[in-house]
Amino acid sequence: MHGLRAGARRIDAATPAERDRAVDALRALAILGVVLGHWLVTALVADDGGALHTASPLQHMPWLAPISWLFQTLAVFFLVGGHVATKSYASARARGTMYGQWLGSRLARLFRPVAVVVIVWTVIAAGLLVSGTGVETVHALAKLALSPLWFLLVFAGLTAATPLLSRLNPLWPLAVVLHVDLVRFGLGGPSWLGWVNVAAGWMVPYTLGAAWTRGELDRRRAGWVLFGLGAAATAGLVAWAGYPASMVGVPGAAVSNLNPPTLAAVAFGLAQCGLALLLREPLRRVMRRPVAWAAVALVNLSAMTIFLWHQTGMMAVTALGLRAGRLPGLHTTPDGLDWVLSRLLWLPAFALALTVCWAAFRSYEQSGRRRRRTARPSRVVAVHRRSTRAGTKAVRGA
Repeated sequence: MHGLRAGARRIDAATPAERDRAVDALRALAILGVVLGHWLVTALVADDGGALHTASPLQHMPWLAPISWLFQTLAVFFLVGGHVATKSYASARARGTMYGQWLGSRLARLFRPVAVVVIVWTVIAAGLLVSGTGVETVHALAKLALSPLWFLLVFAGLTAATPLLSRLNPLWPLAVVLHVDLVRFGLGGPSWLGWVNVAAGWMVPYTLGAAWTRGELDRRRAGWVLFGLGAAATAGLVAWAGYPASMVGVPGAAVSNLNPPTLAAVAFGLAQCGLALLLREPLRRVMRRPVAWAAVALVNLSAMTIFLWHQTGMMAVTALGLRAGRLPGLHTTPDGLDWVLSRLLWLPAFALALTVCWAAFRSYEQSGRRRRRTARPSRVVAVHRRSTRAGTKAVRGA
């Protein structure tokens, strides 16, 4: 414990004083919320033949929908992502960094660990098929492992559009979501129209992050307004407009709030963003503690690795456990409280498996950071510095 505290103090001392630690804390909470949410509402059920297929306790116990309110934290991730990206782009422009160089650096940070996941799971899927594993089982496993990639594609698209979105009012994409749902559900429009909301829906918290960068959300009143209006709108849409109460997809449901995002999911995201803004000051106070900050820093250093491999960790435990038979909370149908209690007991095993994946693959995420720290400065900056020094010498000579 003494060594851990000493290490935490070193991390705390090495952190720049101007860094807003609340941003990192919110990102860590968003990532951990997604991980725990998936582990709690995703089940791999083994049938009599040993084949695995996905199921959800929300399908059998809809009264558990409030769980999705706690752990569906993607809006917070897009809020923080929009804030960090617009701030980073403004800083890059001030340094003279070209847009392409800035974008390439940010996308490389996203997709370097993605390439490893795709390669590993291609090998795993091929090996399972060759060994005689059923196509249904391989499809269920690969779909779970690669399902986080849709999120990264949307996030990458919004990152690329940061120069255009940096001053966009969030009401514009919100209006798009409203009209899309009105046409889909109110006027009987085509269901494919809902996929417009994949971009527009997540653009709402992303542009809120840009507004945060501009200083428009600094007052606590902004957080209360977003939280209150978002919560009221979500409750009204669920109670009177027929939207599902669950904020994640439920197998067999006629409508999913998340796939593609609906107006209810976007309104819920507004409430989450408002709550995140209200938590900034309390989080800043907590992050002054070296141990708390070190834990958050560790999660942020490996955020992509944790996000990309958490489903694999769960599936590894499920596959190994199947050797002992159908275990409760792991391979059984999630249709009762006994399954919920058993699943809670499996969470430490999932965390241990994720730790193994983290130890094996975190270097692919962190190598990019090491390269950026050792990279040479841009020629534009170098020329600017040379001209500044030359001008200074001339002034002194005069």
